[in-house]
Amino acid sequence: MVQLGLVGLGRMGFNMRERLRAAGHEVVGYDRNPEASDAPSLSALVSALSVPRMVWVMVPAGEPTRQTITELRELLDEGDLLIDGGNSRFSDDRVHAELLAEHGIGYLDVGVSGGVWGKDNGYGLMVGGAETDVARAMPIFDALRPEGPREEGFAHAGSVGAGHYAKMVHNGIEYGLMQAYAEGFELLDAAKVVDNVPAVIRAWQRGTVVRSWLLELLVRALEEDPDLDDLEGYVEDSGEGRWTLEEAINNAVPAPVISAALFARFASRQQDSAAMRAVAALREQFGGHAVKKVGE
Repeated sequence: MVQLGLVGLGRMGFNMRERLRAAGHEVVGYDRNPEASDAPSLSALVSALSVPRMVWVMVPAGEPTRQTITELRELLDEGDLLIDGGNSRFSDDRVHAELLAEHGIGYLDVGVSGGVWGKDNGYGLMVGGAETDVARAMPIFDALRPEGPREEGFAHAGSVGAGHYAKMVHNGIEYGLMQAYAEGFELLDAAKVVDNVPAVIRAWQRGTVVRSWLLELLVRALEEDPDLDDLEGYVEDSGEGRWTLEEAINNAVPAPVISAALFARFASRQQDSAAMRAVAALREQFGGHAVKKVGE
């Protein structure tokens, strides 16, 4: 049994706490929502843990993570270990590690994949940091990862920053896969030759080269809403796709699929595109092509 402090009990953090407890580990959780918390404050959480402590931070990337790590730096002691399991940018990890190292506190960055299904299915884990710190946290990683061979759900990707870098690329790939499935769905739906689109996509789950868990989730969505009419085609991005493209540019790696998928998300948020108005105006000017005026 290992003791862990878990900061951030949102959709993933809450389920991670439940999975760890089911595996026999002791978890003390803190969240700004008092109904979800085991401790009333970060200070109380740290006080409830035995030395040397291990604290996992699972809060939104950016300033919330920076503030949490800065506060924990003053509460933890030499020999403690802090794990950032959020979707932080990999370049932040070296800053956090150096900040904590000044107080003798270890640091690991962990890319976590699995979403709301991880509680039952397990989480894919990509870890960056020192081998000794990874070994210390391995009972936690083993409890969180899917059942089966460790190498199929867990990777010590490298030094500090490698875990979040790996997760960034993972999410960039995810953008492309989702966009490909979405475009296939739209084409099937638009064509008059296919009468039962959900049945076709459901059939792809077995024996085809495009089968995947993402496809299974699309099938589930179609079972609940066969035409997906209950949703608007508005898609946000949480940053990892942008970071992946920035790294592709920095390393001169062509990534046309990921870039197209990201730009498709941008397009989904435009109720009226200035660029397409310009295209319409140009077609009218050079060719006299028909245009649709506002209000028509």
